[in-house]
Amino acid sequence: MIDRRFFIGAGAASACALGFAPRLVFARAATAKRFVFVIQRGAADGLGTIAPVGDPAFVGARGVLAADFDGAPKLDSLFALHPNLKTIGALFGQRQALFAHAVASPYRDRSHFDGQNVLETGGVGAYQVKDGWLNRLLGQLPADQARAIAVAATVPVALRGPHEVASYAPSALPQASDDLLQRVSMLYQGDGQLHALWSEAMNTRMLTSDMTADNGRNAAATGALAAKLLAPDDGARIAMIETGGWDTHAGQRGRLGVQLAGLDAMIAALKDGLGPLWPETLVLVATEFGRTVAVNGTGGTDHGTASSTMLIGGAVKGGRVLADWPGLAPSALYDGRDLKPTMALDALIGGAVAGHFGLDPARLMPALFPGTTAQGVAGLV
Repeated sequence: MIDRRFFIGAGAASACALGFAPRLVFARAATAKRFVFVIQRGAADGLGTIAPVGDPAFVGARGVLAADFDGAPKLDSLFALHPNLKTIGALFGQRQALFAHAVASPYRDRSHFDGQNVLETGGVGAYQVKDGWLNRLLGQLPADQARAIAVAATVPVALRGPHEVASYAPSALPQASDDLLQRVSMLYQGDGQLHALWSEAMNTRMLTSDMTADNGRNAAATGALAAKLLAPDDGARIAMIETGGWDTHAGQRGRLGVQLAGLDAMIAALKDGLGPLWPETLVLVATEFGRTVAVNGTGGTDHGTASSTMLIGGAVKGGRVLADWPGLAPSALYDGRDLKPTMALDALIGGAVAGHFGLDPARLMPALFPGTTAQGVAGLV
């Protein structure tokens, strides 16, 4: 078992001294439940993840991107899952994964920074709220001095707020060369204590926000590390994992497929690492907005509006796709180009979190999402 203070105080400090920082954020609260928020930075294509193959307009609207779903596993009469999501698909079959489609935050423009700010703060507009909904969630839990720890260059907006968050920012020094790293590894080889610290630091270096790196092995390592820090009795109870690489303006078909394989590997490693705690676990996978329905001239898609969201874990009442499907016919598109949003992401998150932690959704929704008029979706967990 990794001691949390040991890893953060030594291993992570060593990593930061060389300019490394994993994209993981951990929070501690007095509850047996585990909650993981996986943010897909860059606007993940929900139509390329959970495809409405039963929509008559799907093939014509998506062009070459529709080919990924030839023979893909059907979730129901309307939707099919990308074939690279094998573990997540198996969890859906075991009723441990639930998907929601045509989902969006209140944000309706197409700036990554603004969209991510709305997603993370829970506000109705960009920069209207200063703290994050995940930090505010800590204040709603029956916690003994609830605290959060960020292992990242900066604490993500979702975890910023009045509840104290410690972070380990990377050094301003330039990145160390591979030759230097190899020499330091050799130097520490014979020292039991320093070698262990150095190995942990090198492991954190391998963690990357890009899901495609090293054929997805780094994504799996991220999931395994998150599980290792969530599993102990005195470990984290809430984790946020940042993932990037979802901005598929060009060559989307191959790029998105590898991204999704990395996400699948991360979830598999998280589940395996948590073991008997998996029934107490809820994982939310969400992005700031979706992508255009039509393919652009470089085989990619541009910034859109609605997307898909996943709820995964042993605590989920899964095996379902929730969607008030608007359709992909030209007349049904938002602004004539995007999947039209028909479900509030705030309501989905609020309902899932309330059910998971046994909180009153009527009180939780305005606490997490000030200004919203949405009611939390019930029956998710």
